[in-house]
This record gives sequence, C-alpha cells and structure tokens, in this order.
Amino acid sequence: MQDSLFANVQELPRDPILGLTEAFVADKAPHRVNLGVGVYQDENGKVPLLACVKQAEEALLSKTAPHTYVPIDGLPAYDSAVAQMVFSDSADLAKVATIQALGGTGALKLGAELLRVISPNAKVWISDPSWENHRALFSAAGFAVETYPYYGADGELDFAGLVKTLAAIPAGDIVLLHACCHNPTGLDLSHDQWRQIAKIVRERGLTPFLDTAYMGFAEGLEADAFSVRLFASDGGPLFVSFSFSKSLSLYGERVGALSVLTASAAERARVLSQLKRIARITYSSPPGHGAASAALVLADPALRKQWDDELGGMRERIKKMRKLLAEKLSERLPGRDFSYIVRQNGMFSYSRLTAAQAIALREKYAVYALDSGRICVAALNEKNIDYVSECVAKVMTEV
Repeated sequence: MQDSLFANVQELPRDPILGLTEAFVADKAPHRVNLGVGVYQDENGKVPLLACVKQAEEALLSKTAPHTYVPIDGLPAYDSAVAQMVFSDSADLAKVATIQALGGTGALKLGAELLRVISPNAKVWISDPSWENHRALFSAAGFAVETYPYYGADGELDFAGLVKTLAAIPAGDIVLLHACCHNPTGLDLSHDQWRQIAKIVRERGLTPFLDTAYMGFAEGLEADAFSVRLFASDGGPLFVSFSFSKSLSLYGERVGALSVLTASAAERARVLSQLKRIARITYSSPPGHGAASAALVLADPALRKQWDDELGGMRERIKKMRKLLAEKLSERLPGRDFSYIVRQNGMFSYSRLTAAQAIALREKYAVYALDSGRICVAALNEKNIDYVSECVAKVMTEV
C-alpha cells in the first residue's frame, strides 16, 4: 500500500501566544485569567465595539451598496486617510506608496516580500526580544534575521547596547523598529533617543521599517507618531506598517496598511506596482467593510473626535491598571520596586516573571502569562486585579 502523501509531514509546535489561548479556553477553572493574548478588553473583560465604529458601520449599511471587489491596493479613501494620519505634513504624500493590508501582520508581510525583491542580500535586524511573528515573517521571506540589544539584564532599556550594535550594522541592512508601545517589553525610546537612532540609521545607510501597531496607546495619536514622522522628515527611504486592530477594536476585520516613503512620485508608482503584484498573487484584493468603516471615522470630524476620546479612555484605563498592579504588588511584597510596570507603555508589560514562575502561575492559579513574563495589562480589571496580583506575588516568592 502506498504511503499517504502526508505521512512525513511534521507537526509544528503551537504558536506561543495563540497556543496559550487554546490552553486557557480548555481550562475550566472559574477564576482563570488570560494575560497572554494581545487584545484590549474593557472593565468587564469584553472586547469593545467602539461607538465611532458602530456609527460608521450604520452609515455604510444604510447605503446598501453591493459587496464588490476592492481594488488590489485597497480603498482609495482609506489609503489616503491612513497616509495623512500617519505622516501628516512630515512627508510629501505624493512620494508615499500606501496599500491596504490584512492587518498589521499583512502589512509586514507585504513589506518583507517587497524588500526581498529590492534588497535580497540584506539582513533584517529585530529587537531582542521582539514580537514572535517578526522573526517568522522575515525568515519566511528568505531573510537572515539578526537581533540588536533592547531589554537589559536589569529589566530596563539597553540603549547603550542598541546604539553600539546599530552603529556596526552593514550598510543596506534592514532595521525593524517598534514605533511606540514596544511589544513585548513596553519599554519605549525617548524623543532624544529616537533622534540618536535615526541619525545612526541614516548615516549607516540602513533601511528603517517601523512597525506601528499600537499608535495612540502610549500618549495619543499625534504624540505616538513622533518616530515615524522623524524618519519621514529627512525624505526616506522608510517602511511603515500600520494596524487598526487595537486602536479601533477591529481585530477580525483585518484592517492594516503598509506605507513606503520613496524619493519621488515616479519611484512611488514603481514601488506601488510591485506591492500590487505581491498582493495580487497572495490574496488578490483586501476586504472592504472594516477599511470603509475606518476611512469614514477618519474623514468625519465628529467621528474622529469621538475616536480620539474613546481611544483616550482605553489608554487611560490601561495606565490605571498599571498603577494598580504596581501598588498591589508593592503591598504584598514590601521592599520590592514595581515602578517599572508604570513606566512601560501600551498594552503589554514585561513583568520580570521567570519562565518557571509563569508556568507555576498557569498551573497553580490558572493565570495565563507567556513564559517570557509578558502580560497583557489591558486584560486586567477591577474584578480580577486582586486575584492576579496575589498570585503573581506568590509565585515571585515561592518559585
């Protein structure tokens, strides 16, 4: 009998984040808490439907338009609105090629494939640590992926190590940077540090790729665009991946974009033609509903103001949870300094839990955190923070 076609197919390990969620779902403990998944949840532990999005969707549905194909590069109104929001007046938008993407991951994929066409011999440098999918995406595109120091042994930003490594990277290589709300550590660069990094990147002839998945979650939409606009202000080249998954709570709609700042309108046209080809042979064209909703929120002044307010509320709730977690851990473990939790930005915190402590947290108390110690602060609320802080304090002393 002939062997099955799939007889030698290897079973791959589960994704470290999605696999953790699968284990959480299978756990029947009534007090279980999932701090692993990167999704914003409100005070009731629910993913919110933003009022601005609801109004935009109602306006779209009232038109009863047919569900026809979206252009390969996305809805023109969406692409234009995203470029304007991200770059503002820091770049000539006639030189920016923007293409709608399947979320932030899709934007990174498009950028990786384009870079493979134009810089096939380059290496890609990501932070140590970084979002797990960064290495996988660029490795799958055929790049050798290296790391630059970021998270120091003391639990703080290793800026000296970062600068030293960047200053030695060969010209032509690609540097992936987190525009704000670094995932997974929550440690961000100051404006002065960003200026130093930008200077090194340009002097070394490196290609910057800024992943912008959490714009608005650190200090606000305008403030969080600082790094992108800093790099754009000198004319590029620059790659920017963007996502509305978190900021508009449009996770399942896969609303993202890739923008590439070029040297001229003619270059922009050529780059966009390459991106459209990559999109065409990958998924043909993007979905329309989420992008149309986002475009309407960005275009309507009242909806845009409402979004700013709602996003501000999400941001402030996360900051409140950071402060509460640090305070409650300090109460349970007097003498230890947990101020680092408050200083971090965005949805995530490197809690300084060891792998053994994270495992114990899951197995003993059904509180799910990644082995790296990364926790999603946005999953905390007034109902679970006492239990979580108590369990974290226990494993920090017992394991």
